[in-house]
Amino acid sequence: MMKGQAAAGIALPSLPDDLRRQEAHAPVVEGEPVIAILARERQALNRANARQGRTIQFYDDLTSRYGTRP
Repeated sequence: MMKGQAAAGIALPSLPDDLRRQEAHAPVVEGEPVIAILARERQALNRANARQGRTIQFYDDLTSRYGTRP
């Protein structure tokens, strides 16, 4: 039994691998229009925001299942 599991009395589920991922900035290609770079950067930001939303949902599911510490 792991130390954290023994202290808590419960085994928490693993964090999904996707939620640990860092989103890279959009690549900058010399000579490419700035608007194209900006569009890719916005797409990267949208992916990062969606990942953050999944992280929040994962945490909310845990707290609703196991409660929070006082």
